[in-house]
Amino acid sequence: MPKILKVKNINKCIGCFECMIGCASLNFHSHTLTKSAIRVKTKGGLQSKFAAVICVGCTEPACAEACPTEALVPRQGGGVVFDGKKCIGCERCVPACIVGAIAMDKQLRKPIICKQCGACAQLCPHECLAMEEV
Repeated sequence: MPKILKVKNINKCIGCFECMIGCASLNFHSHTLTKSAIRVKTKGGLQSKFAAVICVGCTEPACAEACPTEALVPRQGGGVVFDGKKCIGCERCVPACIVGAIAMDKQLRKPIICKQCGACAQLCPHECLAMEEV
């Protein structure tokens, strides 16, 4: 069964960014937080709670519909599969994402797309994220 990333216990998040570092390292061979497909941020101010911006695994992904080259295609169970060879760097997928989960890698001129691999959930020390069957 396909699985989709879900935010489960965000109130336990301490802002350690292990999820972001793990994603960037595993998927983009980088330890730069900007290369992560998940973004953890504060809800405002230094002492507020955290929020996680993640791909929600749309079953009819607007980012794929916006892609003129079919570099993004719907994934079984939700989300998308990204083919970097087809991507022309037009950035149309970025504003099309309904939750703002797509950012551009400015060096490669390619979008940073969640693979729904679950690395972020596995590395979270407080189990704030989880992979759920759909």
